[in-house]
Parts: sequence; C-alpha cells; structure tokens
Amino acid sequence: MSVEKGSVEKGQELPSLTVRITRDRLVRYAGASLDFNPIHWNEKFAKEVGLPDVIAHGMLTMAMGGRLVTDWLTDPGKLVDYYVRFTRPVVVPNDEQGATVEFTGKIGEVREDGTARVDVTAKFDGRAVLGKATAVVRLPG
Repeated sequence: MSVEKGSVEKGQELPSLTVRITRDRLVRYAGASLDFNPIHWNEKFAKEVGLPDVIAHGMLTMAMGGRLVTDWLTDPGKLVDYYVRFTRPVVVPNDEQGATVEFTGKIGEVREDGTARVDVTAKFDGRAVLGKATAVVRLPG
C-alpha cells in the first residue's frame, strides 16, 4: 500500500509491521551504530545494573517504528520529522525467537500545508515501548 494524492484521511491505518529482534541483530546493530553498551549484549552486566536481561537498543526500536512509516510512504525522503519517547525496554532473550515487537500506525491529522501526522505504536509483550511516537510526512502533491 502506498500513499496516493488525496487518499490520506484522519483515522486511516497504516499496514502493520512485526519485527523479531534477536541477539545477533543486536550485535549487527551495535557494529553499525558503534553503540557497544554491554546492556545490549552482556546478560551478566545487564542484570547487574538492574535489567531483567539484555535489552534492545532504543534507537533500533525507534528505527523500526520509522520503517513502518517509510515502508508506507515508499519514499523515505517524505518523512519530515519523527519523535519518540522511550517508555520501556525490549528484553531480548538468548534464543532463536528473540523478542517480537509489533508496530502500528494511524493518521492522527491531515494538515493544510500538505503534511500529515502519523501516530506510531510499538508493543512488546502487549505493552507499549514507545510513547508519543509521531511522524510528520509530506503527502504527494
């Protein structure tokens, strides 16, 4: 589903996105982002600092929420602004399944200036992991 001129309305839902985050994905993300904080790969350290286990990088979770929007747009250049607040970590077990995060989006506002606000939801274990996640997108002319 792509965005077409005049086809975007308040309340419209974007196609959902389900992402499985595994420990190997965390290692690849750490290499790409240069974020080698041990809470993202060292189970012993993560537990010593009070976490239940290794957790996903917040920016990785945020990026997946952005992917929900850019997949729908089909043109990442139309993403004007993106904001999230991290509300809870995504705990990634050391197994083949990893952690499943479900992303959904809904048009919260269509604006006169040719942009729209997309409200993004990310859930892990049925609970929100991003708060006030919003993207502003430029609609086709």
